[in-house]
Amino acid sequence: MDLHDQLKNLFPDHEPVPEEVIEEVAHELYVQKEPMICKFEKRKGKATTIIEGYEGTDEDFKILAKEIKTKLSVGGTFKDDSIIIQGDYRDKIMTILKAKGFKVKRVGG
Repeated sequence: MDLHDQLKNLFPDHEPVPEEVIEEVAHELYVQKEPMICKFEKRKGKATTIIEGYEGTDEDFKILAKEIKTKLSVGGTFKDDSIIIQGDYRDKIMTILKAKGFKVKRVGG
């Protein structure tokens, strides 16, 4: 006797409602007209790549930061409206952002 049979014994008048299929919609990032800035800095003697200038919401920028970190398999953080990635990955980050439809400007070094 499975769960459905047990429930029918307990509630004989109950008619089960068919389950609705919920379609998940992929989250669209806001693509802006102004270029984002991708720059290189050394912090405490270590190379870092900083991405600034996103005009969308902070949540979208955090999603973008997570995508970049997972695609490059590197560490990083989202702080003060900028993404800080460990290491010099300007070229790879610029190709990822251009593939998503963003305009990117390379600054420094």
